[in-house]
Amino acid sequence: MVASAEFSMLRCGLAGVGAVEAETRHVFPRHWHEQYGIGVIHRGAQRSWSGRGMVEAGAGDVITVNPGEVHDGMPVGDGARAWTMLYVDPALIGALAADLSEGRTAFYEWSSPVISDGAAALRFRRAFAGLTGGDGESPASHGEELLLALLGAVPHEHSGFDGARAPESAIRRARQRIDDEPLAAVTLAELARDCGLSRFQLLRGFARATGLTPHAYLVQRRIDLARRLIAAGEGLAEAAAASGFADQSHMTRTFVRRYGLSPGRYAGALA
Repeated sequence: MVASAEFSMLRCGLAGVGAVEAETRHVFPRHWHEQYGIGVIHRGAQRSWSGRGMVEAGAGDVITVNPGEVHDGMPVGDGARAWTMLYVDPALIGALAADLSEGRTAFYEWSSPVISDGAAALRFRRAFAGLTGGDGESPASHGEELLLALLGAVPHEHSGFDGARAPESAIRRARQRIDDEPLAAVTLAELARDCGLSRFQLLRGFARATGLTPHAYLVQRRIDLARRLIAAGEGLAEAAAASGFADQSHMTRTFVRRYGLSPGRYAGALA
């Protein structure tokens, strides 16, 4: 992480994505970025000029900027405003946008500089935490999944997207592959290719069928395996390695989130 008094740049586990945390009263002159930018205001409010005129964003609002879009920014009132932001290279957005349109186009553009949508803001927070490692998972393992979910949730201009439903047989095949090989480090792209779907088709269809994304489902299968191993008397470090977690602490964080108690307490209760 690179930090100043008002800005922090965080490492991201996915190439082509940058993350920034900021809290400042700084007034930004008109400028533009080469990347797509999307973020959420957490405290305070700001006013900015955009290609669609003057806009204001307050706490909880999603803010966006397209590559080359001239904008500025200033606080509303005397206090600072705080926000987090992801900047994504156009090439990566283009590849993900092609998935959104089932391969027919790579055109994607945020349709509004300010979006008051709690669901979209929650999608952003999840993506930011996942991509910067703040959710305790490996950012590289599900970064594209998080970005696809975010892009699909935020209003945008996008030609060719027809919302076609993924075939149930393909979703069953994806689920079965994870069930059969929970230790395999399968990517969203590999899983989609194996099922003959785009990444977005798979992500949306899998969530509709199971209530979980493919990555979340994989983590659930791994923690189920770890729980069984611990119940059978396996040591915690050994159970973590045998169930596909990076280390014991990674397993512990996941175990606590899923079951509400640590693996050590669980093992002790069974002893």
